[in-house]
Amino acid sequence: MKAGTAQKMILNMISTAAMVRLGRVKGNRMVDLQIKCDKLRERARNLVMEETGATAAAALKALDGSGGSVRGAIAALRERRKTKRR
Repeated sequence: MKAGTAQKMILNMISTAAMVRLGRVKGNRMVDLQIKCDKLRERARNLVMEETGATAAAALKALDGSGGSVRGAIAALRERRKTKRR
């Protein structure tokens, strides 16, 4: 392995460990992403859909309501589910 590749692997491990400790990871996915383009908006929508089982429209509505926060959207949709069950 060349030095550049080894250095990149070590830096990736350090940044991954830091994100896990900061609580920005859920399972094996980064959930605190900043939605700056359509690709990231779609990724955020898919994360919300997979975590909550919501439809695409509901996931986008929750993302908009949470100011683009994936974590906030997931929490909002789970809270709605709890209130509907009661």
